[in-house]
Amino acid sequence: MIEILNNFYIMKKIIYFAIAPIVLLSSCSKDRDYDTTAPTASISQAKLFTSSNTTGKVSYLDLVAAGATVKSFTINSLDSDGVLYNNATDEVVVASRSNNKLEVYSNVTTAANSNATSLMMSAASTSDFSNARETAVAGDKIIVAQDQSAANGNTNKFVVYQKFASGVVSLSASYTLNFKVWAMQMVGNTLYAVADLTGDLLVFDNFLSNPSGSIMPTKRVTIQGLIRTHGLTFSEVDNRMILTDVGSATIDSDGGVIVINNFTSVISSTPNLGTVATSSQVRIYGPNSTLGNPVDVAYDSNSKKIYVAERLNAGGRVLTFPVPVSSSDMAPEAARAEPGVSSIFLYRN
Repeated sequence: MIEILNNFYIMKKIIYFAIAPIVLLSSCSKDRDYDTTAPTASISQAKLFTSSNTTGKVSYLDLVAAGATVKSFTINSLDSDGVLYNNATDEVVVASRSNNKLEVYSNVTTAANSNATSLMMSAASTSDFSNARETAVAGDKIIVAQDQSAANGNTNKFVVYQKFASGVVSLSASYTLNFKVWAMQMVGNTLYAVADLTGDLLVFDNFLSNPSGSIMPTKRVTIQGLIRTHGLTFSEVDNRMILTDVGSATIDSDGGVIVINNFTSVISSTPNLGTVATSSQVRIYGPNSTLGNPVDVAYDSNSKKIYVAERLNAGGRVLTFPVPVSSSDMAPEAARAEPGVSSIFLYRN
């Protein structure tokens, strides 16, 4: 939170989005991306983005260029979540928890190539949420999850915005919930989301067809053995769902990653309020994994790598795992410090 560009999806987890004139996302290998770039067989790109709750920065790493180093940019929001990237327009989008707005930052690649240290905000929404968690995209819509707090009247909701070609970000719809949510992803017309404080996965069929107001999931299932869901990403190419478990919010060694292969078959065969058994999961848990509070996840279906935003262990790290073939206490094959990391996003073509 990754195939041929004219397939449309965004992975944090694959989800779609448009930012050019009423243009739908085209997706290659990516997490939750929106892109209108034409297929190019001779060019391969892989870009990894993160946001932070503590540093007022977003980071960018070119995963393909030899010797590339992490680029860190100061943005207008001290505390951000739900990072997204549009390769076609070279824009980063975050849900600002400091400013309670959806914020768009332009010319990311230009800034990286020129060793700039900050990004220019080019657009922002009105303030229609507070205590934002994750984001998802569908066509020209961007969805923000709001977590309940005293500042918002203890209201959990999804807020939907439309992104116009002019750069305007306009409120489109709002859906209130009677449970807490965190990560989410649009796949076609279906929104997958996690119910925070539980081990449950939510399915909202025909999500954007609902009028504003109270909304309930079409299906809710429990992932057996998962203590507290946070991150989510689905790869349509691999038919693979990946979820993260933060366990206890105060313990830096009890988190995990859960992979559900053949996901569409698993979810369709699980009844509403049913359970996805551990026999349908491949799990990474244990001290070697260094997973404590894995708050977000991205997946590259090309390289078969899982990228995790680990918020608590060592103050925040980005961890890389290969797709596990069996459940184990697997150590990450790579790790880097990323203080306060709150969300992660992968783009590839």
